[in-house]
Amino acid sequence: MGRSPTEGAEPASPGSSRALREVWDTVRAIVIAVVVALLLRTFVMETFQVQGFSMEPTLQNGERLLVNKVLVHFSPPHIGQIVVFMPPLPASPALVAQGIAEASCEYVPSPPVDFVKRVIALGGDTVFLRNGQVYVNGQLQPEPFLPPAWRDHYTSPVPVKVPVGDIYVLGDHRAASEDSRCFGPVPISRIAGVAQLIWWPLANARVL
Repeated sequence: MGRSPTEGAEPASPGSSRALREVWDTVRAIVIAVVVALLLRTFVMETFQVQGFSMEPTLQNGERLLVNKVLVHFSPPHIGQIVVFMPPLPASPALVAQGIAEASCEYVPSPPVDFVKRVIALGGDTVFLRNGQVYVNGQLQPEPFLPPAWRDHYTSPVPVKVPVGDIYVLGDHRAASEDSRCFGPVPISRIAGVAQLIWWPLANARVL
């Protein structure tokens, strides 16, 4: 009598099948976690490391922020928010000629990194700085977040009318910040997100 094709084959043990299922479940869970993390980083939240001293005393060099990338798409920026944005474009000759930007201002690091600044004025507003004090639409801004020692004595060459669709940004450490005084208003389209909290170091963790 002939042997059947499966005669003599050893069936897989229940233990090995279970081990394979566990390996597959683990791999699948890792892949899903990586995909979710990439989606969150791309579209929802991202960490950002502060580089430099232009936002002192609010933000310290080396601190890590959690940046909300969704908020800017559903809610326009508002005055006082801290935003992260792509490196500003070189100031146009027209802005320089009008006194809105400075031709000698070198603000693009190599390699380029995102900037973090505070929103001071919105599209349609007129900004003027006099002896370090900020005036928006003729009204002195209180700026409770800024101790007097961190102000400078800058006076704008001319009042700046912020174009609709742009924002005017300043660093909190005015004497050490290259901001809209240097490169002019920033298009909202260049905003990467809104800084919402400091998460590292843990001793400095707080909501912004």
